[in-house]
Amino acid sequence: MTESTTSPLSGLWKPTQLQQMWYGPNSVQKHLLETLPSPSSKVFIITGNSLATKTSLIQQVEELLGKERHAGTFSNIKEHAPVAQLDEATELVGKDPHIDTVISIGGGSPIDSAKAISYRLHEKTGKFLFHISVPTTLSAGECTMIAGYTKEDGVKTGLVDTQLVPRVVIYDSKFALETPPRLWMSTALRALDHAVETMYHPTATEIPARQMALNAASSLFIYLPKYKRDPKNEEYITNLQLAAFASLGFFGTNFKGGLGLSHTLGYALGSPYGIPHGITSCLTLGHVVRLKAEDPASAVQIARMLPFIGQSRSGDDRADAERVGDAILQLVSNLGLAANLKQYKVGEGQVPVITKRATGSEGGELYDKVSQLVKSLY
Repeated sequence: MTESTTSPLSGLWKPTQLQQMWYGPNSVQKHLLETLPSPSSKVFIITGNSLATKTSLIQQVEELLGKERHAGTFSNIKEHAPVAQLDEATELVGKDPHIDTVISIGGGSPIDSAKAISYRLHEKTGKFLFHISVPTTLSAGECTMIAGYTKEDGVKTGLVDTQLVPRVVIYDSKFALETPPRLWMSTALRALDHAVETMYHPTATEIPARQMALNAASSLFIYLPKYKRDPKNEEYITNLQLAAFASLGFFGTNFKGGLGLSHTLGYALGSPYGIPHGITSCLTLGHVVRLKAEDPASAVQIARMLPFIGQSRSGDDRADAERVGDAILQLVSNLGLAANLKQYKVGEGQVPVITKRATGSEGGELYDKVSQLVKSLY
């Protein structure tokens, strides 16, 4: 692990294996075939039931690939990528040794499932699948080398390998038009979560990680209110897709551990209680930022975001960092995404359980602070 430092300014960025990132309307139709690793590639599609049955998107991709390339489609990936469906999909893909490419279409669950399938097949064959990702949310799972899925007990776990980063990402606004606006906006808060927690991560480099995170935050604050007013505007959609990529696509492969407390809390709340990860970020991020403002090193980095979200800095890093937290909470409210744990039927008796999951401890200063934070989510 390479720590980045601010005094002196130093660090190391190791880029991922991403080869191409296409964006704009009709990008799939225009560019998908040329991104395949070979003219004879055999392709398997991983997606969710809603996209497969309620839209024509999957059929469009199948027809684009043609019978000679399309080896099959698994469309039963559920939220939080339960291991049962992952097992089923892995078995299907593994039956055809000629399959060399997997296309994930959808949000974080299909993307992570495609990564996990590739990892599992690599264990058997020694080869990873060539992964092309067509995201339809802003969760930015396409940017990471982590494949998260949910075990039988409901707890999220994951696989990590630098080879799990998709080789190609295609942001097509036509595909995003099918995403319900509330889901789209909540996953945008997940992208904002990435950007904020990149700022104070000890291994995030100044260039490009933090600089791109600042730009991501700026775009999210600009285009989310515009999108809310006009969710069919494809310019807004594309700008938000690029912001999601900027929030996490430049982290590199030499980071260690998770992003930060808001993400840790998101995992503690998400799959165990059936709360979408976009909503967990709506719940936690603003409050976590206010808590992190108490740490001088974190406050310095968070305060840098203030001019990028339309406010002037005062020179008091802690106060400015708290203002960033307040601005996030206000954005969540303005978008109509404010929520609490009672709405998701999480009893207050779960506070110690959630806090332990998030902190890895049963007491101490951090435990007490996080416990108070979780209580505030009711």
